[in-house]
Amino acid sequence: MLINKQWRVLTIGDGDLSFSASVAKHIAPKQLVATVFDQQSALVEKYTSQHLDKLTEANVTVLTGFDVTDATTWQDLPANSFDLVIFQFPLVPNNVTYQQHQASNALGSSNTINRWLLHRFLAHCFDTFLAKDGARLAMITSKDVKPYRQWAIETSIVQNLDCQYVGQCDFDFNDYPDYHIRNVDRDKFVKDTLAISYFYSDKTQPVMAKQLYMPTYCLSDDYCALCRVGPIETEQDLLAHQQSKRHRQMSDFDTQWQQRLDSVN
Repeated sequence: MLINKQWRVLTIGDGDLSFSASVAKHIAPKQLVATVFDQQSALVEKYTSQHLDKLTEANVTVLTGFDVTDATTWQDLPANSFDLVIFQFPLVPNNVTYQQHQASNALGSSNTINRWLLHRFLAHCFDTFLAKDGARLAMITSKDVKPYRQWAIETSIVQNLDCQYVGQCDFDFNDYPDYHIRNVDRDKFVKDTLAISYFYSDKTQPVMAKQLYMPTYCLSDDYCALCRVGPIETEQDLLAHQQSKRHRQMSDFDTQWQQRLDSVN
C-alpha cells in the first residue's frame, strides 16, 4: 500500500464511494476528499447511500456532480491542497448523450476520448489540485486488459504536459477490503482482474521510484512501447512486428491521438 498516512488525498470519480470509504477506514490519511461524477440523487439511486453515509460519519468531504474535465464543477474544492490525487478505473461513460457531446467536440474514437480524459486529469492535477509544497503525485489505476491497455497510459497521456511517468505497481485489492469496482453506467459489480496503478509527478520522486517499477518497454529502444513487446533484435523481426495486426491497430490509435493533441495546440 503506497498511500502515506500523512498525505492529503483526493479521489476522483469514485463510483459508489467504496474505494474512498476503504481508504478512510484502512489508511485514514491526514485529509481525504472524495468526488463522484453523479449528482447525489443519482448516486443514491444507483448504489444506495451506504458508503456515502460511512464517509459522512467519518467527517470526509464528499463532492457530487464533479466532472474532472469541467472546472465549473470544482467550486467547492480547495485549490492546490493535496499530496496525492487518485483516479480509479477511469472510463468515459457509454451513454448516448455523453458520446454525442464528445463527437460534437471532435474528440474522435473511444480510445482517443479516454486518453483525453486522462490527459485532462493529469493537467488539472498539477495545475490546480496538488499542493505546491506537497508530494505532488497523481495515480491512475486501470485494468491490464483491452481496451484499457490500448490507451498507452505510460507514454501517451503525459505528452505536452509538465509531468512525467514515475513508474507503476500491481494494484492489490486486498489492501482495500471494502472496495468493489462498479460498472460505470449501472449498478453492477465488475469482476476483479489484474490491474496496475500508474504514478506521475512533476518533481523527482526518489523514495516513490524505489517502490515502483519501470517496464523494460519504456526504457529500451529494442522494445515496441506501443505494443509492450520485445526485445526485437533484427530488422526482419522489426518489420514483421510493424506489419502485424496488433501493431497496425496501436499505430492507428497513436496517430489519432497525435492528431487530437495537434488540434488543441
